[in-house]
Amino acid sequence: MASLEELNSLAAHMEWADAHVWATALQSNAARSDERLRGWLHHLHTVQRAFTSFWRQQPASFADIGSFDGLPALAAWGRAGLTDLRGFLAAADGTATARTIELPWAQRFAPTGITVVHPTLAETAVHLSIHTAHHRGQVNARLRELGAEPPLVDYIAWIWKGRPEAQWPRNVPAPASDDRVTG
Repeated sequence: MASLEELNSLAAHMEWADAHVWATALQSNAARSDERLRGWLHHLHTVQRAFTSFWRQQPASFADIGSFDGLPALAAWGRAGLTDLRGFLAAADGTATARTIELPWAQRFAPTGITVVHPTLAETAVHLSIHTAHHRGQVNARLRELGAEPPLVDYIAWIWKGRPEAQWPRNVPAPASDDRVTG
């Protein structure tokens, strides 16, 4: 199982990488109107928020993609979710991360004949980092298709740079202190 330090490192990298991708997307005229890119960004932040809700033993709620007035609003929502996720993990202890998490959709996605085994919170945090990286890769590929130069957001690059904190674009406001995932 990953240590609390490793889980917090993965979460810090996830936010740093997401912020870099958002900076590129928000600077590209073509990206601002691309529905495929918008869909992947919405999905990865929706999943981040869903897992944070499950960790809190709360039902997940899902924001419709059409409820966001442009990419900056979607980015601000994503940033708020990441801030909340990182706050949760920073406050977690070994008992919390060892707790089993029942994923309501697990059986639907499991291959036929596979018995679902419920992962620990720590295992879901590792999964979330990998899942986000997968979709962030799709976003970066799409940014390149749209003529933008995608940022280097590999975990190792983050380490080489000294594990910096995320630098969000100026038009993506920091979340209010009460902007916590509640579902």
